[in-house]
Amino acid sequence: MGTDRDAGAGRGPRQVTRRAVRTTAAACAGFFVCLYGLDRPVAATYALFTAVSMAALSHVPGTGPQRARVLVRAAPVAGVLVVAGTFLAVRTWTAVAGMLAVGFLLAFAAVAGPRAAGAAPGLQLLYILPSFPPYAPGTLGERLAGAAFGLVLLILAEAFLLPEPRGTPYRELAAAAAATAARCATELEAAPYTLSAGSVAAARAAGQSVRPSLVDPAERPAGPGLRDRALAHAGLATRTLLGRLTDLPPPPPGRAPTGQRTEVLGAVAAAAAETAQVLTGGTPGPGAAEGLRRVREEVVASDAARTGAARGRRRAALLELADAAAALCTAADLAVRGRHARPPAETEPGRFWYAGQRAPRLWWHRLAAHAGPRSVYFQNAVRLGLALGAARTVAGVESLPHGFWAMLAVLSLTRTTAAQTGATVRKALTGTLVGALLTAGVLFLVGGHTTVYAVALPVVMLVAFRVGPVRGVGWAQGMFTLVVAFVFAQLAPVSWRLAEVRIMDVALGSLLGVVFGLLAWPRGAQQELHRAVAVLLTRAAETVVGTAAAVAAGAPGRIPQDQELQLALSLSESAFAEHQSEPPGRAVGGADWQAAMITGHHVLWGSRRLLGRGGPAPEPSQGERLRARAEDVAGRLRATAGAAAVRALRAAPAGGPPQVPVVPGVPAADPDETAPARYFAALAWLDALDADLVRMTAPAAGPVPQEAAGGP
Repeated sequence: MGTDRDAGAGRGPRQVTRRAVRTTAAACAGFFVCLYGLDRPVAATYALFTAVSMAALSHVPGTGPQRARVLVRAAPVAGVLVVAGTFLAVRTWTAVAGMLAVGFLLAFAAVAGPRAAGAAPGLQLLYILPSFPPYAPGTLGERLAGAAFGLVLLILAEAFLLPEPRGTPYRELAAAAAATAARCATELEAAPYTLSAGSVAAARAAGQSVRPSLVDPAERPAGPGLRDRALAHAGLATRTLLGRLTDLPPPPPGRAPTGQRTEVLGAVAAAAAETAQVLTGGTPGPGAAEGLRRVREEVVASDAARTGAARGRRRAALLELADAAAALCTAADLAVRGRHARPPAETEPGRFWYAGQRAPRLWWHRLAAHAGPRSVYFQNAVRLGLALGAARTVAGVESLPHGFWAMLAVLSLTRTTAAQTGATVRKALTGTLVGALLTAGVLFLVGGHTTVYAVALPVVMLVAFRVGPVRGVGWAQGMFTLVVAFVFAQLAPVSWRLAEVRIMDVALGSLLGVVFGLLAWPRGAQQELHRAVAVLLTRAAETVVGTAAAVAAGAPGRIPQDQELQLALSLSESAFAEHQSEPPGRAVGGADWQAAMITGHHVLWGSRRLLGRGGPAPEPSQGERLRARAEDVAGRLRATAGAAAVRALRAAPAGGPPQVPVVPGVPAADPDETAPARYFAALAWLDALDADLVRMTAPAAGPVPQEAAGGP
């Protein structure tokens, strides 16, 4: 059944048509062979609904062959669910208990990435269908055979029928962006030591190309495994490197860069070019990454020397360049070679904590990070599990005919916010009512002539799966009403009252979806995003103050204890990702939510870079200026966090983090003063955070885009 979610998933009419043909071919072939060829109505039912659930109810991203691989991996889970549903149907309470557990676990599996999240709804139906009466464990073999047959036909159809082109792999996008960074670094080695307008535009376009939100969901590195984590890290490091290259300040007027200042850019260019080769499967060059690390260590070792403001800030910018390029090299090596990659440098253990870890530990880390009420994935899983459990309870207690339709309505209509669920339900009920009226007329006119239903089923099914994803949930529910009527009319004698049962079940499922949408986190990711960003910015403010104090005191190098900031950033990113799947708001003057995520990363990486190496303390007056500057930035971070936390407690229609006035901060360093290089690096970091705050709270002109909208 197509829904509104398909229309926004980047699937054009041509792709929807291909999927409709594949789904119809697999479902009808399995149904007709089992029913008319083998005279096995139970197997026919499971063959058809397995194909429909895993192709139409599921939303696995990617091409046909990519989806086929996901279906192969999901096959054992599907079999376990059919067995569990069959035996737990012995009592209503056992079926409800199983539904609560299965509903929660499969919905929570979304933490594993888009593929697992896409397959979960279809797998839910494979428990729902056998969990309803009659309790018939003797038919388990026929149920499993039918489900397996339908799944095999769907896998073959996805793999070979109407193939479609694959999107650009994320590794290739990251490689192209790294090659662009190499060209920019080479250009910056020569006068006038700035990028041309064309190079700046190319760098920005390359940075945008590796944004996960702009990449095909099937190609996003969103899984918990080592290679996916490293590839996502490589994309972030590439964007950081490109941004640092475009913002690199030129050398002081009349002074051509010499020594380490030229070596850094050359090493960055060579390392970025080598990384592009590694990501495309080529043979890496002769140790460009090691050369970059050597040059970076030489720059770090020279931090003890006092220098002027202009030279100090450029040195800090070059060190940030080298740091981003080194992170890119390490992440790319891990993404390609996995646990066989070269261990990260001693200065990068926290950044690449996952290096060398086995898959079970990484999976546990991902699951444990979201096993709490502050996680959007946890909230969605609880909401859906409770709604499905309630639907199964009502269907069992009231002995509803075709009660699984009510659960199917819960599964396909429940959304992440109460407002979105309500809007979806209105359309679905309208479509179901129209479809039921049409179905009643067809059943009344055709009667028991099963041949008519058999001939019409492929046509009706093809139209339903073609029109539903394009025209919306109302059309999808109306057409699916016709589909199920034509299916059940071939399995047993039916009358026009089947349409009445369909309306009643869909209405019940819709009501339960709305009720649990109101009771369990009704504002969805919107409210959680406000709260998560408030916590993130509060932790960021604490980190800024502590880091500046350590630099002002000349503290020795150490590994920062920033686990709380890491956790806050992880939960904020998951809430932001879920928020992006919700409908855009109509607020005007909102802010850029993604800027809050960038600020969190900037605080985390900048703090680690400054605390990871020691250095002499600046003059007392300079230390006071640095601490005051950090307090100024931290104060604005706290103000933004406080306003976001307040908005999380009320249904404010505004967009992202509220506008916090940017007041003049502490005066910047005297351009003629001298100080240790780490002092200027800290000032440059705070200036960049200032720019992040301005971007985060700047009002947008016109309607707020989806990533900035705060509510309907």
